[in-house]
Amino acid sequence: MKDISSWFKLLSLLLSNPRYSLLLGLLVIASVSDCRHYKIPNWLTLGGSVSALIYSTFMPFSPQLGLGWSLGGFSLGLSFMLPLYILGMMGAGDVKLMAMVGAFLGMTHTLYALQFVVVSGGLAALAFALWHQSLLRLAGNIKLSLTSLLPSTKGGFRLQVTGVGQESVGKFPNAVSITFGTTAYLIANQLGYV
Repeated sequence: MKDISSWFKLLSLLLSNPRYSLLLGLLVIASVSDCRHYKIPNWLTLGGSVSALIYSTFMPFSPQLGLGWSLGGFSLGLSFMLPLYILGMMGAGDVKLMAMVGAFLGMTHTLYALQFVVVSGGLAALAFALWHQSLLRLAGNIKLSLTSLLPSTKGGFRLQVTGVGQESVGKFPNAVSITFGTTAYLIANQLGYV
């Protein structure tokens, strides 16, 4: 019983920060939309990003870290997920959602949150493939995607987006992984683990 009250205290501390409570609310809406329709609305990602940038302008992380720090987080989230979109591993909405997360968290926190999101997404993809009995197809798709990023043996770097034509394991709502990973990071950060 004491553990449950500790979790509620932790959650209330996390949600007492308006920046994080708005972010978590938007992530939940994005996850529900992605689960139902496999789409994340542009109004959510664009509106959330603009809200985060405005909030960071008037309520900066610290006196030195304001709008620029938020723009850096936005850019980091966008640039990290963009190659996965190019390889056909995730949709444009997922990329925009991670950019929005970056705008809310700033550069350093986004870097850590991305690590949690990658682990969350990897575990979710593994569970999804096991559930649909398509683990070998998932492994083949990952191998094909990674080899298309490697330099050509003829000496030049050539991006080959051959993974797009490969049979997919199935549709997965990546917003859920982004939500779980970001939330796990915020909790770990609140507890002082990160």
